[in-house]
Amino acid sequence: GVVMAYGDNKEAVAKAAGKLARHFWDVRKEFEFVAPTTYLGDALEKALVSDKKPFIISDMGDNPTAGGAGDVTWTLQELFKHPALQKSGKTLIYASLPGAEFVMKAIEAGVGAEVEGTAGAEVDNRFAPPIQLKGIVTAVKADSTNNEVVVKSGNIYTIVTEKRNAYHYEKQFTDLGLKPREADILVVKIGYLVPELYDMRGDWLMALTPGGVDQDLLRLPYKRLTRPIYPLDPDMGNPDLRARFIPLSDDLKK
Repeated sequence: GVVMAYGDNKEAVAKAAGKLARHFWDVRKEFEFVAPTTYLGDALEKALVSDKKPFIISDMGDNPTAGGAGDVTWTLQELFKHPALQKSGKTLIYASLPGAEFVMKAIEAGVGAEVEGTAGAEVDNRFAPPIQLKGIVTAVKADSTNNEVVVKSGNIYTIVTEKRNAYHYEKQFTDLGLKPREADILVVKIGYLVPELYDMRGDWLMALTPGGVDQDLLRLPYKRLTRPIYPLDPDMGNPDLRARFIPLSDDLKK
C-alpha cells in the first residue's frame, strides 16, 4: 500500500509519513471488520436456525454503493438451490437485482399473475449467468426513474428493478407491500447497514460474496504485484518504510 503525506517542510513530511507508515505496519494483524463476517453458506445456515427477525445478510461483494455492478446473480442462485427455501418454511426477501426486461414483463402481466424471464448479469457475469426467475408478481411500483416489481418464488420474494438500486430504508420495502420486520431472512446488496436497517435487525452477518467489491482479500486475482506484500505473504519481514518523494509536476521533464 501507499501512505501519502504532503506539506512545505521536507523533513517534517518525511517524519510524519514514516510515523504513519510504521503505525499501519505495527497494527496490520489487528485489522478486522466492524461486524461479524462469514461466507454465504454459513450465514444462511445460521439464519435458518435463528428465531430472530429479520436475520439480515449483507451480499457485500456486489454492493452497488461501493462500486459493485449490483447485478451479480451468484448469491440469489445459491439461495434458490437451498432446499429450506424452496417449500414451506422460512421466508426470505432479496433486495435486489436489476432486470429491465423482466420488470416490463411483470408490469404487463400485473399483480397476481405468473411471470417468467431472466434478470441480472448484464454487467458482471463473471460469477454466474443471468438468473431464470419464475413466480407470482406480488407488487408493481411504476416510477419514472426506476420501476420496481416483486416476484414470489416459493418462499423467496425477489425485488427486481429497472435500474440497479440499494435498499437502505424500511419504506423502500413497505412501498412494495413487503414487511421486512416480519421476514425471517432479509438479504440486501449492501455492506455495513445504515442506522435504520441496523436498528431493525434481529441479527446480522456480512457475507463474503463474489463481485466487483469482493472483501475476501486473499482470493482476489491480483496482477502486477511486487512480492512480498501483506497480507498475501503474512510472514514477510519488515519492509522499508522510509519516505519516498515524488517530484512536483512542474519539475518533471516534458
